[in-house]
Amino acid sequence: MKIISWNVNGIRSVQGKGFAETLALLDADCILLQETKAQSDQIDKALEGIDGYHIYSNCAERKGYSGVTLLSRQVPLQIIHDMGVAEHDREGRVLVAEFEHFFLLNVYVPNSGEALARLDYRQDWDLEFLAYCLQLQSKKPLIACGDFNVAHLEIDIARPKPNYNKSSGYTQVEIDGFSRFLEAGLVDTFRHFHPDTVAYSWWSYRAGARVKNVGWRIDYVLTSNVLVDKVKEAFILPDITGSDHCPVGIEIDL
Repeated sequence: MKIISWNVNGIRSVQGKGFAETLALLDADCILLQETKAQSDQIDKALEGIDGYHIYSNCAERKGYSGVTLLSRQVPLQIIHDMGVAEHDREGRVLVAEFEHFFLLNVYVPNSGEALARLDYRQDWDLEFLAYCLQLQSKKPLIACGDFNVAHLEIDIARPKPNYNKSSGYTQVEIDGFSRFLEAGLVDTFRHFHPDTVAYSWWSYRAGARVKNVGWRIDYVLTSNVLVDKVKEAFILPDITGSDHCPVGIEIDL
């Protein structure tokens, strides 16, 4: 089973950049999209002509903002929208598909914002979201994919020192928040298989950052510990363009 996660930074924007051809090339069983920035009818229209997938979306109340979509070749046993926490659920950031042997979770974690204005909110989110993941994991193994909006280790960010505790996505609060997921028994699959590899999944649109590879690894596929031995490969695909993020994913025997 091939699972791909990709923050598309606007599904209508990426649609005009060879998106359908890219999805065909990826040839994944499940494709998890974040930051779709559209309502369900707009997403369905954007994905018209992409055959072979069942499409499920969770959209923000605010139009043109946030949102996640899941494309699955197999019909899930059920689809779960949101965490059940009203404060967080307005922004359409969590979507879960239940399959026979696991839960597949799609997440777009909130950015802490300019001047870290949302850092307190983000800290609350991380705790609530972890509790939700543990609730799912208590029932069956979990695969959690998406834009976690944090570079966890120094190796995950091109310029750690000037960004530490100054830039959204690389504060100690956010780093600690992500560490709790690993302490709770989830595994960062890419880092598990590639402990010393420098690879990024997001580059600023400014100053030619992508060409210079001045990036951040903030997109992850996490799996429950019990699934790690079934993961055959964990990868990042920086050559795939269309967004300021690139796809990440795993191949797993399930």
